[in-house]
Amino acid sequence: MTEPLGVDARLARAREGWTRLTPQEAYAAQRAGAILVDTRTAQQRAETIEIPGALVIDRTVLEWRLDPTFAWRIPEATGWDLTYVLLCRQGYSSSLAARSLRDLGLRNATDVVGGVEAWVAAGLPTTTEPGDVRR
Repeated sequence: MTEPLGVDARLARAREGWTRLTPQEAYAAQRAGAILVDTRTAQQRAETIEIPGALVIDRTVLEWRLDPTFAWRIPEATGWDLTYVLLCRQGYSSSLAARSLRDLGLRNATDVVGGVEAWVAAGLPTTTEPGDVRR
C-alpha cells in the first residue's frame, strides 16, 4: 500500500507537465478558439455569475462528454487535439479535472489559475444569463 499523498501533493502531481493559464491567457485562448468549460456546480453558478461562451459540464460527466470517441460526447468534442480550458470556483478541482482529461488523451487540456474568482477579479467578461449547460 502506498503512503497517502494529501491534497496539496496530489494537486502538485496533477499539475506536472503542463502550463496552467492566467485568467487573461484563458480569455485570449477562448477568443482564439479554445473551448472554455465551467465545471462549477449549479449552486455555485447561481450564487455568482456565468462566463460568456463557456460550456457548463458537470464534473461527474466531464470525461464522457469530451471523449471524441464516446457515443454521448458533446458535439464540440471532435478530436484529441482540441484545447480545453477548465474553470472551477478557485482553480483546484479544475486542475484535477484537467489532469484526468490529459490522462484520457486530451493533451491540450488545462485550467485557470484562481478559477472564476480570479476571472472576476481580473475584470474579464461575465454575465447573469444562464450558462450553456451540457448534460
